[in-house]
Amino acid sequence: MELAIHNWMRAESLEHTLSRINKLDYTHIEIQGTPEDYDVKKAQLLFDLYGIKCWGSVTLMLEQRNLLAKDPAQRKMSVQYVKDVAKMVYELGGKVISLVPATVGKIVPDARPEEEWEWAVEGIQEIYTYTEDHGLQIGIEPINRFETYFINRGEQALALAEAVGPNCGVCLDTFHMNLEEANMFDTIKKVGKRLVNFHVADNNRMAPGMGHLNWSKIISTLKEIEYDKVLSVEFCSPLDRTPANRYPNSIETNPDGLTAEQKKFLEDHGSSAVTDEFYTMLTKKSIDTLKELI
Repeated sequence: MELAIHNWMRAESLEHTLSRINKLDYTHIEIQGTPEDYDVKKAQLLFDLYGIKCWGSVTLMLEQRNLLAKDPAQRKMSVQYVKDVAKMVYELGGKVISLVPATVGKIVPDARPEEEWEWAVEGIQEIYTYTEDHGLQIGIEPINRFETYFINRGEQALALAEAVGPNCGVCLDTFHMNLEEANMFDTIKKVGKRLVNFHVADNNRMAPGMGHLNWSKIISTLKEIEYDKVLSVEFCSPLDRTPANRYPNSIETNPDGLTAEQKKFLEDHGSSAVTDEFYTMLTKKSIDTLKELI
């Protein structure tokens, strides 16, 4: 297994991110799902400069992005968004798309369960046709009930992946599994060969090793199912604005380049702008915890 990290958790240039993770011995990045923000040729030059490979991307299902929306035009727009993300990943030499089907933060459905299931399968199958033609894999990602009502557990993601096609996979995330699974180790085993990506953060969504998750058992279970791909670090540090804050240097009071959309996405995840120093510490803690286990 190798280590990647997402870059949506802090507003900074791609080059700044790559410089940091190169020094800390990461080998891959799961690039933010905002293809409009990247010039692929320039990004590839930076990847080559710092010796980092694109592992894939995660969809940012914000605002009107929703594969199970009642409005057909909204569903069509959402499918095109994911295909645009897939195109960026393909052009950067990546392998996977971590796909959350519904709008993050939307917890009330608009239609009957059977309708939403049909729309989700239909939309993902259209994306799947594109990814199959370009040698990519979709990993349907369950996230917790406070962020979506649709796919919360591994067995649900597995059922959706099986409905889409034989090469459609699942992406599991330790933070969400800790909230939703009766036994995360059994879930990993049940998903088995359909596991195409694996996101890592501790139970408190801090860096691996800063909470109570059993990382030795998590990694050994992945080895048991012969998962030999990438672990993708995706902490999203909760902010403490009280005198009990253990990390007084963590809050960035004057963020640079943080768009309104990014700010809302971070705040929806219980976080906000963090300092370079704090973020670097979390990045280092992640690899220090995981490297000796993989």
